[in-house]
Order: sequence, then structure tokens, then C-alpha cells
Amino acid sequence: MRDLRRRALESNKTVSRKAQSRGVSNPSSRTPSAHSSRQSSRNVSRHPSDDEDDDDDTRSEGTAWSNVSEELGAPEGEQDAEGSRAPLHDVIDELIDRKRSSVQGREDYLNSFVRQLTAHYQEEELGEKMDELLKVFAKSIRSEPSEKEAILALRATSLMAVTMMDDTIYPAMNSVLKRAIMDSSSFAVKAAAIRALSACAVFGGAGDDSILEQMTFFLEIAGSDGAYVEAADDSDTVTAALEEWGFLASHIEDLEVESEEAIEAFSDQLDSSETSVQVAAGENIALLYEKSYTPKEEDESDEEDNYNNVTDDEHSSSPSDDEDDNGAKLIKRYTAYHNTHRIIRQVESLAHISGRHINKKDKRSLHTNFTSILNTVINPRRGPQYSNAIDAETNHNYGSRKTVKFHRNSYMRVDRWWKWIRLAAMRRILGGGFVDHYFEGNRAILETLPVTLGVGNSGPAFSSGKSKSGKRGGGRVKGADVLSSSH
Repeated sequence: MRDLRRRALESNKTVSRKAQSRGVSNPSSRTPSAHSSRQSSRNVSRHPSDDEDDDDDTRSEGTAWSNVSEELGAPEGEQDAEGSRAPLHDVIDELIDRKRSSVQGREDYLNSFVRQLTAHYQEEELGEKMDELLKVFAKSIRSEPSEKEAILALRATSLMAVTMMDDTIYPAMNSVLKRAIMDSSSFAVKAAAIRALSACAVFGGAGDDSILEQMTFFLEIAGSDGAYVEAADDSDTVTAALEEWGFLASHIEDLEVESEEAIEAFSDQLDSSETSVQVAAGENIALLYEKSYTPKEEDESDEEDNYNNVTDDEHSSSPSDDEDDNGAKLIKRYTAYHNTHRIIRQVESLAHISGRHINKKDKRSLHTNFTSILNTVINPRRGPQYSNAIDAETNHNYGSRKTVKFHRNSYMRVDRWWKWIRLAAMRRILGGGFVDHYFEGNRAILETLPVTLGVGNSGPAFSSGKSKSGKRGGGRVKGADVLSSSH
């Protein structure tokens, strides 16, 4: 059985204190899944000593999705498989023609499909085959002949949604994906299905009501430490639910009604023993505080401006922190949570956490991420300016804290949490092909991220999205800022 569950049972501590009071960890629950799941997904978690080496990436990315995408790439010894060498149109034909196909054969062709759609934007190549392919993916997800085939089919579904942006995808796949989350015996499949459901909701035709419905579903999963979908204490499932909740929430303009309950649930997850869970919960809290402030409208009087009601700490922010991308002053619309002082205490504790029970990499991740989150909770006008920026191609830390390097001398400003959360979600789906998809004109990226990007130190600059609310939309903007390579 996985180390996480074993440690939880031996120490009588689940992912959070709330779970202890409910007693959701049951030694006899999910026993069959312990043998059938995790075989081809991530490595068993461990806690290296403080003396072990670690890399420069301080953002925790130990999710089922990222690890599965790495391990299910092209394993050694399988690079010469027939499906791996086949062009995309042949792979599609083989997937649709399932007669006499074997599990190994389907895995091979699904693997090739995922790799090719990750590497390049291929909307035209899919053409009229989308509906047939979705049926193929649904069959693999429902029957789950192997964990690997199901996960690859789920990844293929997400990539289909990001590639086609067709409004029929969500209605076609919603029930299939929810059933996988609820009924699969594999924790890895559950986590991957959560990722796929989120992608289909955003890019496959779900309206605001449907997105809010899935957010409620994901909140139930996170709030129960996975027990709601029979994945008690599985950190990958809980992390997936938290991260995809944030991605969906970034597309909803007004979260006043949802804010109180959500922050209450996320604050409980700050007590998790898993860094990925803590960081994802903290980022969602920061997002909700950020969303409680919106740009001042032109017809609003100074009397309606809540700016004078903030603390001295909030006044210490720079002018750029007080304004949105269009220069409009950000003002408070509602109270994100009734007990902000409690949240500040929790977040501040994680920002300064110490002790030998936490390895160096996790400790540094908590310090860096929660310093940024703390500043936003204190003053919601402040974006993730203190989180380390990551090279979108190499995933390496490179210094500047308000920009993200895309390609050579090209950068994107990430000065709001909704931008950071969307960028992270798109990179989970597209992996190493993210930059290629951007330059090849993937509509999902252009309409989801408010990109200001220059090719070298000159050339065209593009901006997409509505910066005021963080809702979808896009277009090319004349005179958009081209960020230089200096940082």
C-alpha cells in the first residue's frame, strides 16, 4: 500500500485535521486499488534528508498528471513500436478501428496520439474524426482494461478539448469522466479524470453554471481529503481537485457567494502533510482574495471606493499593485472571508516553517509560495509577485518574479493569481509542447492567457484575454508591451 496511506494509518493522521474528526481513513477501504493502481504512474513518495540535492524549481508539481505525462511518454525500449512511428492520420485510423486490437496495441497508439498532439497544434488534422475519437476514448475510460490505457485516453481527451475547442465535447464526456472519478479502482485514473473533466469544462462548451457545478464537485473531493470519491488521503487526487478548482474558478467573474465556504475548506487543507496539497490550497485562497477586488468603473464616485478602508499594510503597495492591466484602480467589492486574521496566521506559519521533518525542497517551496500568498491575503491588490518565475520551456527557475520566460527573449507578465493558475494548468496539459502550441496559434492558449509576448527584442506583440475580470476572450493589441530580457 502506498507510503502516504501507511504513514497516515500508523500515525492516526490523515491529510488534514478535519479528516481526523471524521475518521475517513479506514484500513480496509480501497484495498483492491492498492494492488491495481500506481503501477505505471508516479514513484512512491519519500522524504529525503536535508542533505540531499534538489533542483531550482520551488513550485511543487508532484501531481498525478505531470508525473503520468512524464512516465507515459515514450519508455525506453518502446520507441520503435509501430504506433510510435506512425503519422497522426494512421494513428487515428488505428484507434477508431478497434477490431482485433489488443490492450498493448491501444496503449501504443494512444501514447503516439498523446505525444503528437502535445508536441504540435493539429486542429486541422483531427478534422471530422473528433466524434469518433471521443467515442474511442470514452470506451477505454469506461472499460479501463488497464490503468495505462485509461490514463492515456484521459490525456487524449484533454488534448482533444484544448485542440478543438468544440462545444460538444463537454456534453459528450461529462458523465464518462465523472463516473471514472467516482468508480475507478485506480487513484491515478481518478486524478487524471479530474484533470480531463476540468479541461473539457473550460474548452469543451460548459457554461458558467456547469463550471460552478464542477467546482462544487471538486470542493467536495478536496474537503473530504479524497474520501468523497473513495480516494481517502490520496494526495494526487486531492491536489488535482484543488488545482483544477482554481483553474475553473479563474473563469468565473464573481465568486462572492462561493468565497466563504471555499476558503474554509482550503484553510483546512493548509494543515495537510503534503506540500502539493498545501500550495494548491494556498493559491486558491490567494485567488479568492484577489477576486474580491475588481477595477473601479468609470461612473463610480470616490465615495464608493473602498480604498480608504484598507489597512496601512495595504497602502504600502506600489501603484502597479493598486491597478489592473489597463490602469484602473482595484477596489474592494466584498469580504472574501470573515476571519482573515486566522488565514494570515496559517499562511504566515507556512511562509516561515522550519524543522528537520521537512526536506529542503519542500521547505523552500513552502517559504517561497506562501510568502507570495501571504502578501496577497494581506493586500489582495498584490499578485504573485514573490513567487519564483519558471522558464516555460525548461521548467527552471530563472530569477525575475513578475515575468515568465517563454522562449529565448520572450516573456509574459504574471502579476495576478488568475494568470499564474491558468498558465500552470495549460502547462500541465501541454507539457513541453506549450511553447510550440503558442507559436502555432493554439486558440485555447490565446483565449485563456493574457499574453504579452515579443519575439526577440522586436517583432509582434500579442495580448489575449480580458484583464479586468480574468474571463475568456482574446485578440491582437496594437502597441502591447514587449518585455525585454533584462531582469
